Amino acid sequence: MEKIIVSSIKISHHNRQIDGIFYQPKREGKYPIVIFSHGYNGHKSDFDYTARYLAERGICALSYTFCGGSTRDESGMLTTDMTLFTEIEDLQAVITYVKGLEQLDKDNIFTFGGSQGGLVTALTVDDMSEEIKGMILLYPAFCIADDWSKRFPNISDIPEEVELWGMKMGRDFFESIHGFDVFAHVGKYANSVLVMHGDQDPIVAMGYSERIAETYPKVRLEVFPGEGHGFTEEGTNRMTELLYEFLQESR
Repeated sequence: MEKIIVSSIKISHHNRQIDGIFYQPKREGKYPIVIFSHGYNGHKSDFDYTARYLAERGICALSYTFCGGSTRDESGMLTTDMTLFTEIEDLQAVITYVKGLEQLDKDNIFTFGGSQGGLVTALTVDDMSEEIKGMILLYPAFCIADDWSKRFPNISDIPEEVELWGMKMGRDFFESIHGFDVFAHVGKYANSVLVMHGDQDPIVAMGYSERIAETYPKVRLEVFPGEGHGFTEEGTNRMTELLYEFLQESR
């Protein structure tokens, strides 16, 4: 295995600052990279095991916390100011940042998104076939707009704040996706896509990933028997191995 260097990074954009972790092999060279985007109220450390696994095998990784996307975010942006579209801005800024790093192979930039981060990744990447070599979606939450539009059928039903799973979201989050048709905004991305989803997921129905598998021109769906929304250690190990295989095949 390669010896690796793990360092903290800051990326400034739109008057806010993204906090991230960069993983790289210690020896000099030009390396591919995977950009990891976490789910709702996640954190830059969520994919630490997988990022280290890749770096030890000659693939850089960058994992970051969405501004306002977590109660552990260090950007100073309020969680009530976060929307899917501020998170898209964050991912765009991260992609721009990695394209400027000398040690990276600019022809092999991959994006990985889990849950809400998977939806944000798909929306961000759809017009970037020339820049993103491959996309990986882990139980991607394409259900978010549908779920909240059902809970708040009318704009007037939306409160100023909603607390979900220990984090508060503001009215802008819900207004911005009210009636939003996710599948009308994805599917143009022409490079390889890997989707991984547990068949016991109580948060995101498998039907969404099955529809994703019918939406992109080059897509592979891997079903994880017995896994839910957030994998066990065994599921994480399999996910990491499948990701590494996908990266090897796509380069």
